Amino acid sequence: MAVKHEIKSQLARLLATEDLIVEHKQVKTAQFNVHTRELILPLWEKASSVVYDMLVGHEVGHALFTPDEDWSKDVKIPPQFVNVVEDVRIEKLIKRKYMGLAKTFYRGYSELADNDFFEIKDEDISTFNLADRINLYFKIGSFVNLTFTVREKEIVEIIRDCETFEDAKKAALILYQYCKDDAKKEKEQVTEKEPKEVGQDEMNSSIQSPDSESDDGEEDKDAPTPQNNIPKEKEAGVEDESKEPEVRTESSLTEQLNNLIDTSAHENLYLENPDVLIDRIIASNHDVHKEIDYSFKVQSTLWEDEMKRKEHLIPLFEEVDAEFLKFKKDAQKEVNYLVKEFECKKAASAYARATTSRTGVLDTTKLQTYKFNEDLFKKVTVLPDGKNHGLIFILDWSGSMNQVLLDTVKQLYNLLWFCKKVQIPFDVYAFTNEWNRSVTDYETGEITSAIPQPLYNIKEYSFKIGEDFSLLNMFTSNVKTIEFDKQLLNIWRIASLFGCYDRRYSGNYYRYQVPHRLNLSGTPLNEALICLHEIIPQFRKKNNVEKVQCIVLTDGEANRIPYHVMVKRQWDYEPHMGCRNVNPDLCTLRDRKLGKTYKIGWDYYQFTSALIENLKDHFPSTNFIGIRVLAPRDAKHFIRRYHPFAYSKENEKALHDWSKNKSFVIKTSGYHSYFGMSSTNLSEDVEFDVDNDATKAQIKRAFVKSLKTKKLNKKILGEFVSLVC
Repeated sequence: MAVKHEIKSQLARLLATEDLIVEHKQVKTAQFNVHTRELILPLWEKASSVVYDMLVGHEVGHALFTPDEDWSKDVKIPPQFVNVVEDVRIEKLIKRKYMGLAKTFYRGYSELADNDFFEIKDEDISTFNLADRINLYFKIGSFVNLTFTVREKEIVEIIRDCETFEDAKKAALILYQYCKDDAKKEKEQVTEKEPKEVGQDEMNSSIQSPDSESDDGEEDKDAPTPQNNIPKEKEAGVEDESKEPEVRTESSLTEQLNNLIDTSAHENLYLENPDVLIDRIIASNHDVHKEIDYSFKVQSTLWEDEMKRKEHLIPLFEEVDAEFLKFKKDAQKEVNYLVKEFECKKAASAYARATTSRTGVLDTTKLQTYKFNEDLFKKVTVLPDGKNHGLIFILDWSGSMNQVLLDTVKQLYNLLWFCKKVQIPFDVYAFTNEWNRSVTDYETGEITSAIPQPLYNIKEYSFKIGEDFSLLNMFTSNVKTIEFDKQLLNIWRIASLFGCYDRRYSGNYYRYQVPHRLNLSGTPLNEALICLHEIIPQFRKKNNVEKVQCIVLTDGEANRIPYHVMVKRQWDYEPHMGCRNVNPDLCTLRDRKLGKTYKIGWDYYQFTSALIENLKDHFPSTNFIGIRVLAPRDAKHFIRRYHPFAYSKENEKALHDWSKNKSFVIKTSGYHSYFGMSSTNLSEDVEFDVDNDATKAQIKRAFVKSLKTKKLNKKILGEFVSLVC
């Protein structure tokens, strides 16, 4: 059974009572960085669930209670002895903190004992040194028979009573010295009891002095000297005395735990959002509309020359501007409805938070009731100040918006006029790949290529953002009303062109076209969501608002974006920074600041949901709202995406709302609320208008049709107001 790594990571974070950064990697031993709060766990794929939980609890104990210090300078003993004592201390403390872990440790060590992880089967434990027996006693003492002398019991008690790391170091030093002395005594006893080699006394007695001679008058070259006649036992004794005592059970356990690691398993990859340089990504509101104004000015000049040659032509923007003015006039009804709903909800909210308290001032109008009324003091009703809000809009400027862009812009304009009336600050950003970062001289029309600059700090395992990605600040509440109306007209003209070819060409005559850098492009929605990590705090600070709402207007989600990784191909001399596509089985989105991870699903839209979930955790006071403009044929498929069970209550309710109101709300996506709206209903005229000679049936149908459209808009806008109040 595959181990659910993220479940174990969550267990580690819960035990540590903090958002640790937990990683599962191809390492032999667990590692913990005290400074970065990173806990790296091996891939114990072959371990049972209870053993895995015990090992996680053990490592969290080290993370919580083992200090980050180099103790080897103060205590000159083998690390094994400190590890044995420290394991006893941290396991005692973690079990004291979480009493339920005692059962997990008991069951885990029971399984390790059954599988002989300490390699003591068919061994005489009484011959083990004290460090080994203490290691066994505190880990699997319930499953083996162990005996200690009086002095050894004293050392066991010292180790058991350790509370601080200083205590553990002192106890480890005592344990080490005892084991070393014990080994020395044992060796001396063995040496004394060993019988001497045969003929040894005779050999010693036959040793001649250096000036003695043999019978033939020559020195006996083969005679042994005092130096080479040292007994072998004594030589071995010298070597043993210099050898440090070892804790064999600790080494055996480490080796056996390494066998639980699946070396063939793929290592988890933890991907992160890059630190974007937002000022280089955003095209300012001034630059965007300067580009549009210049383009339209050039086109108007050319068209005026054409009008002089052909008298029947009308001004270039006359038709589209008239449509904008008509829409602006008609939209005031919905805007006023929004304002009324907002004021009512705000007043109701303030009333609900109102508190009444007595003062120390007598109410003279009640003095005559003093005989039967004790409440003679004036009362004051306190209305707390409501939180001030701000809105950030993310507009999809991709090619797929071609047919629905104008309808989406209409909804956006309603919300912007509402914000203007109730004085809510806002910014509108459109994501695109078409904004060429060139320097344009609008007087001469010359374009100078800008020097490419990185848009973010590139590092390994961070997401890649394309060099052509930009956010266009199309609207902002910081401009004057006259300028704002002009900007609304600019974007209306552009949106009116898409999906309406008669705007570009009328009877073989050229009309007007989209400014070059404002064409529709790909769908860098995910890149825009990453940028919100910088945009939201800046917006909050700039406008001095407490609560920010974020609305994303789009017709679909985007594909997953790749991540950076160091690669070295066979023909490369040195490794370089490359890119790789996300594999959802191996890759996880991680936020170091929050210490959280987010699963990346196999479906492309689940990547977007993971980014939104991360934003929600970063900005808990922000509502993230999605507005999805749908063609009628796409509604059922979209609902099934987030409500896959055909007969679930949520699925049936969404389908019912769609058939009745041509709209629905989804709560199971990454957004707090994801509104689905019919593109055909949005484009219909909401005015009740019939011919003079219409029949009763025609009047009824026209009236019902207008009511349905108004109901759709009011329902969506009403729910929107409830989110921003």
